[in-house]
Amino acid sequence: MAIMPRMELRQGQSLVMTPQLLQAIKLLQLSHLELQSFVEGELERNPLLERDEAGEGPFAGDAPAGPLAADAESFARAESLNTQDGMETRLGTGLDNVFPAEQPVPARAEAAGPDSLPITGGSYGASGGSFDEGPDGYESNLATELSLHDHLLAQLDLAVTDPADRMIGRHLVDAVDDSGYLAEPLAEIALRLGVPVARVETVLAVVQGFDPCGVAARNVAECLAIQLRERDRFDPAMQTLVANLPLVAKRDFAALKRLCGVDDEDVADMVAELRRLDPKPGRAFGGSAAETVVPDVFIRAAPDGSWLVDLNPDTLPRLLVNQTYHARVSKVARSDEEKSFIAECLQTANWLTRSLEQRARTILKVASEIVRQQDGFFAHGIEHLRPLNLKTVADAIGMHESTVSRVTSNKYLTCSRGVFEMKYFFSAAIAATGYGEAHSAEAVRFRIKQMIDEESPADVLSDDAIVAKLKAGGIDIARRTVAKYRESLRIPSSMERRREKVAMAHAGR
Repeated sequence: MAIMPRMELRQGQSLVMTPQLLQAIKLLQLSHLELQSFVEGELERNPLLERDEAGEGPFAGDAPAGPLAADAESFARAESLNTQDGMETRLGTGLDNVFPAEQPVPARAEAAGPDSLPITGGSYGASGGSFDEGPDGYESNLATELSLHDHLLAQLDLAVTDPADRMIGRHLVDAVDDSGYLAEPLAEIALRLGVPVARVETVLAVVQGFDPCGVAARNVAECLAIQLRERDRFDPAMQTLVANLPLVAKRDFAALKRLCGVDDEDVADMVAELRRLDPKPGRAFGGSAAETVVPDVFIRAAPDGSWLVDLNPDTLPRLLVNQTYHARVSKVARSDEEKSFIAECLQTANWLTRSLEQRARTILKVASEIVRQQDGFFAHGIEHLRPLNLKTVADAIGMHESTVSRVTSNKYLTCSRGVFEMKYFFSAAIAATGYGEAHSAEAVRFRIKQMIDEESPADVLSDDAIVAKLKAGGIDIARRTVAKYRESLRIPSSMERRREKVAMAHAGR
């Protein structure tokens, strides 16, 4: 058979994602600051867009469907695409509800059933700067030097792997002032998060090991003590000196010499060493973080015991398409270039207003399902977090996992326990023995820590003993998993704990 070039005509079907639809996908994962900056740029570029200062529209204004309707129908059948470095990666299942059929949005919708969530739709509020990264961009308003807050968060992400402890750590970091001191009592943080004070103290000990040395101390004495421990100089005499800082301030060396049990030369050396320490470890960094976390969703308890989920109107731009101006400029347009520009502006304006409306609905839908799944956390605290993954939420609300992932990226919700990033409510599952319900990894870690905290020097639990107790409590877990969780909690092995407890018991006699 001869091999020769030839031309063939083939018929096939394909779906092309327009730049506007790809941009609509990107809008889902933007934070409110990035979104507002982007919208501000569109307001400057598109003469048909204007802010809805009166807030008359329920979401984004009364924009007609226009030429975008066909794209919306195509997008409902499209396969999900991730765009990265100009390349499109096919994910498979379609994002069939990013632009669903238009339906009126009620001010409050309640799902049927005992687990229903009353949902309250929020209105949009416009603000923000330019999306450009030039001199007028929002990045020019951010602090150029690293803030203490960001420096501590970067260390927290590396040092703490447990999501629940990381939540506690973020609250502790947020409570650190510009001087480096913890400005909120631990009891208040523990009460708000619904965890024991001892667990907050454990995470605080980790944060106090961060750079700069002495950070997150509750007072000057603790700040100096942390720095002295780091230098291996916190001996009993120095402990007494730090515990009597008012006498140091008064320069009452005679009293200090008597209390510390040292001579004049030692007291002078010890005071000199104190003066070489930094009583304000945070002052080497910039001021407060330039970007303040503003929650996208409010969670409130309803009188009937359910949860109210509201969008934050301050994070949602409110836009309208100026149809009157469009009609006026269309009449005076003469050249094909002018007509094309006007048509493009109208299409872009229609797309943006509809995209913003759908983005708001999608965030509300995902947040409502997270609240329904994690009801125990909002009612009782971190130890009641349930195992949850993206697929569970996606299946429950009829969306693709990639959509849920985008929605929970850079989005925050606030409740009586504080402000949390949405992605922190997703945690691994630990199987239950028999036919029981699975347990979240965070809840299992909490039980492991409780067991170890309650053990006595005469009965220190090995990892195998912990496994046996957990299985007796209905948690099917492997020994290596217990060891991994114990190490993530920075708890030493049973042998090391036994030596420490025996030493402490002898010291207390």
